[in-house]
Amino acid sequence: MKNIFFLFLYIFPAVITKAQDGKPTSSQQKAIVALIDKYSEAREKSDTLLLKNILTKDVDQLVSTGEWRIGIGAAIEGMLKSSANSPGTRTLTVNKIRMLDANCAIADCRYEIKSTNKTTRKMWSSFTVVVDNLEWKISAIRNMLPSVTD
Repeated sequence: MKNIFFLFLYIFPAVITKAQDGKPTSSQQKAIVALIDKYSEAREKSDTLLLKNILTKDVDQLVSTGEWRIGIGAAIEGMLKSSANSPGTRTLTVNKIRMLDANCAIADCRYEIKSTNKTTRKMWSSFTVVVDNLEWKISAIRNMLPSVTD
């Protein structure tokens, strides 16, 4: 009986709490990349309905200017204003996805804005994505403007 107790006390929790190796499954990878593509499309088309469907209600965004956008209303308003003030083609390319658990991941993306004057602004974006009502949604966005670009 004592051996069974130790089995459950030490081995069972280790099996249950074992972290994933950080790599998404094929279906997770496809779903998260599709989500980032939808975000890019929604920004390009200023599609507020699509944004409302792919962002969590408590989404927050830190943009490269240092502005915090907290909540879905502030995030969408800021996104639309930013797109209007900086017209051009936005491209997000998923570079890496790291799973924190089966329902939460960080997607690191190359973020480029090709403006109408033919200049390209090269940045990085990190998206925290979560499963919400059985769908992947964006919970947080961090945009970074590196001091050195490659």
